[in-house]
Amino acid sequence: IVFTLLLIGACSTSRKSVETVNYSAIEEDSKGSTMTLDLQTGDALNHPTYVIWVEDMEGNYIQTLFITQSYASGVFGHEMQGDTLWMKKPGASHQPAALPYWGHKKGLIKNKELIPSPENPFTDAYTGATPKGHLKFTTKVEHSRPFRVLMEINQPWDWNNYWTNNKYPDSPAYKHSAQPSMVYAVSVWEGESEFYLNPIGHGDPKGESGKLYT
Repeated sequence: IVFTLLLIGACSTSRKSVETVNYSAIEEDSKGSTMTLDLQTGDALNHPTYVIWVEDMEGNYIQTLFITQSYASGVFGHEMQGDTLWMKKPGASHQPAALPYWGHKKGLIKNKELIPSPENPFTDAYTGATPKGHLKFTTKVEHSRPFRVLMEINQPWDWNNYWTNNKYPDSPAYKHSAQPSMVYAVSVWEGESEFYLNPIGHGDPKGESGKLYT
């Protein structure tokens, strides 16, 4: 299977954060498909948070394939202090508006909280730092086709004329996120060899729900 994901202006007004994501199936059996994720970054990449996961055709969460390590661990390279201050040291940061659609899809971590934290990290996926360039890794989808592949991506501090820094003045989560996350998806059917992920909406800008704004 080959998936090509064109993230046109993901959390940006003109330039691209992520250029393409390709999947190539190298093996398929009764337990699912082994695929290679091939991600090409765009010229506006600036340490976005993102996650890629799989659902069944009814929208039920199955598994997470990849998530950026900082979000999965709850420990970021620059610790957040208040609404505007980033420290020059790693530390815990609570970011409910970063990936809210995925967060509510997967449910509670260890039956305790939606947002990964140092006390309750999300460990059920391949994790890695936001790549400065090309990213390629192999993963297994533990579900037979058809299924859906989704990606949610959020690049912080990307204000524009609509998503201004005072749009939700009472929401610290929004102030940490700026423009809301973008969500992309594709349905993977039998007999097809190439799939294109298309934008289907954005997440809750305040991170208070798992609503998809189409």
